[in-house]
Amino acid sequence: MDKRSAEAHKATHWLHCFEEAVFNSPKVILSLILMATLFFAAQIPSVKIYSDFADLLPQTHPYIELHNEIKESFGGANVIIVGVEFTEHDIFNNEALARIHRITQAVDSLPGVNHNLVVSVTHRNSRKVWLTAEGNVNSEPYYNPEHTDLSNQELALLRKDIVADARVYGPLVSPDKHMALVKAQLIEGQLDYAATFTKIQELRQLEAADGVRIHVTGQPMLVGWAYQYLNQIIEIFLFTALIMLALLIFYFRKAYGILVPLAGVVVSAIWGVGIISLFGYNLDPLSLVIPFLISARAMSHGIQLVERYYLELNDHDDHHVAARLTFDSLFRPGSLGVVSDAVGLLLLAIGSIPLNTKLAHYASVWALSIIVIVLLAVPLLLSVLPKPKNSEIKHNLFRNVGYFCADLISGVKPAKRALSVALVLLLSGFYLSSSVVIGESEPGSPILYQDHDYNLSSKAVNDSFPGSEEMYIVAQTTDKGGIKRPEVLKALADLERHMLLDPDVGGAKGAPDLVKQVNRLLHNNDPRWQQIPDDKLYVGGLMYTYMMSNPIPGALNEFIDTDERIANLVFYYKDHQGETIRRAIHTAKQWITANEGKVEGLTIRLAGGTIGVIASQNEAAFETNLWVLPLVFLLIFIFVAAFYSSLMAGTMMFGAMLFATTLTYAYMGIVGMGINSNTVPIIAVGVGVGIDYSIYMMDRIRSEMVLLGDLNAAVNRAIRTTGLAVSFTAITLIAGIVMWVLLSDLRFQADAALLLIVMVILNGAAAMLLVPSWVLVFKPNFIVKAYVDEDGVIHADQSSEDVSLITTKA
Repeated sequence: MDKRSAEAHKATHWLHCFEEAVFNSPKVILSLILMATLFFAAQIPSVKIYSDFADLLPQTHPYIELHNEIKESFGGANVIIVGVEFTEHDIFNNEALARIHRITQAVDSLPGVNHNLVVSVTHRNSRKVWLTAEGNVNSEPYYNPEHTDLSNQELALLRKDIVADARVYGPLVSPDKHMALVKAQLIEGQLDYAATFTKIQELRQLEAADGVRIHVTGQPMLVGWAYQYLNQIIEIFLFTALIMLALLIFYFRKAYGILVPLAGVVVSAIWGVGIISLFGYNLDPLSLVIPFLISARAMSHGIQLVERYYLELNDHDDHHVAARLTFDSLFRPGSLGVVSDAVGLLLLAIGSIPLNTKLAHYASVWALSIIVIVLLAVPLLLSVLPKPKNSEIKHNLFRNVGYFCADLISGVKPAKRALSVALVLLLSGFYLSSSVVIGESEPGSPILYQDHDYNLSSKAVNDSFPGSEEMYIVAQTTDKGGIKRPEVLKALADLERHMLLDPDVGGAKGAPDLVKQVNRLLHNNDPRWQQIPDDKLYVGGLMYTYMMSNPIPGALNEFIDTDERIANLVFYYKDHQGETIRRAIHTAKQWITANEGKVEGLTIRLAGGTIGVIASQNEAAFETNLWVLPLVFLLIFIFVAAFYSSLMAGTMMFGAMLFATTLTYAYMGIVGMGINSNTVPIIAVGVGVGIDYSIYMMDRIRSEMVLLGDLNAAVNRAIRTTGLAVSFTAITLIAGIVMWVLLSDLRFQADAALLLIVMVILNGAAAMLLVPSWVLVFKPNFIVKAYVDEDGVIHADQSSEDVSLITTKA
């Protein structure tokens, strides 16, 4: 049988017949796409833009399971921290105390606040406990709002009493006594970030005065700040659209070259937002870079198609034939590139962070829709539109990039040099990648710049206090009242001592401290009695004494649950950097491993509070990153190898991905960008996006080899043609992304944009330089032995070098 006959390639012949049927009814197909676009457009009004805190948490992680169990009783990670600082005097001043109390009351009235978990030095739960002359334990609030005109002697006594109370002095009053903290827990199901942020900002303005600084930090405040930049994000989108439009005009200077790619962007955006609506998902303000990138990729594919269409018009007078040949040349490699994009996105769903799972679902379907609305629709649209009067594309500076790369890779020797340089860079990249941290690499939040009000507030609070970031370690016993057992309390006291060996721990709070403090108090404040008794009933008596001395119900709720079966130990840290959290968790696990099983019925569980929640996110991000990238590499290798019936083709794409991704991690190590739940999706998407360029280049070299029969000439022409489109789409994408760098006040978006720019440049370099070099040096059979069958489909002779997988069309 003739290897060039359609009978020898039945699968591709069937696809060829299907393509003919599609092009025989272009208006029908375009009408169906238009109807689908109108349907998706009708779904857009129901899409909401907001952040859901639960979406940020890996719900199956043991730390988050613990967080969900204790957040209503002991508190969670949605903490508002207000630092009231007095620069001219300490807080022991009538006006200062009154201000702190007003702020405490205002925080207690925030929407969705857990009133049982509001604390400050002036709150009624901050109490002085003492032994009366009759031997009774009594207590009263440190601050009485009905008695605000304290004398100097009374203020001095208040200062002395607070300094003596380790539960207030340090955690709520700074060691220099110039700042007081007001802390509040917000209930997750009742969170209203915008309303909370507005109330807090109004409070700051209301209480502003000379010599007074009000610092506010905490997760709800961070999200509230992010909400403030939604209008700015819309402005950046508009600037980006104008820049891309200007570049299209400069590059094509033709109506089709401008309007057709823009139409692809618009339709892609409509389908994408409609898909989000059909899934019932919300758009998170911090993940808007991904939808933008998908729309930009739709534009890139449109540019490739229009560029190829004009080139075909130079060789074929009939524009219907030119459109058909454009489709034949680019639909399949373009579809392979789109599938690669979608795979990178879909694999994010294997992680346990709901936000990324939602992103994986809608973004992968959105990316796949580009096959229909761009790769199929654009050639069909070009076939039904009138033939352009002038098909010549004038020379411009973008062409110089392709010409320069073609001259650089002019033969086997330059190609070998290029591969040698790439190998050196790859090895250097491996070394620099080792410095990338898991989690955040600096204090404050990487979402905002270091000089932002939020990060300045965080710094001011952490500079003044031993630590404002809390980690909860929960002790759980099997029996009711088990926490009162002396051996349990002594074990917890030992755990506290062990944790305090970490220099980053600024203090601790727990039931053992309370028991020791009350025991000392009942023995005339003799420090020798600051110990845990050996009798369970005695321990219970101390707890009961403390509880009865406090007229407010639930005095023990911050330490133990109502069944006295679960206790919460709180440890205070100065920041939540990746290294701080890693050491905190490691230190706790050290003690647990060494003491597990020593106390019957006692279980220690990690970890809640801000530190515990972020630790779970960091671990989930690391695990996702550990699985996603290898799977993306593997699946794209399989797809490409199967598509071209060549393991060499898959290997070439694997090398291009490895080069770009390794140097991306090297860049992250150099600039101090950590691997976290925000950066993992960017990297996964960048890998899929970048491989498009290499696929287009490899496919064009193959096509040119069939036409020219000379490998050097085929490589040179491919770089000058497809390389031009690659460089232009890359520059267009960078020009759009760079606006996030220049204009966004959200540092995360600027950093993500820079990361994407680096990935685009590296992938562009791999496509323009490394793929041609690889072809010239290794001369893969799927390229050098390629031939065309009677349907115009490109195949390659099977050989030992290229193991046939399936027969496909180029």
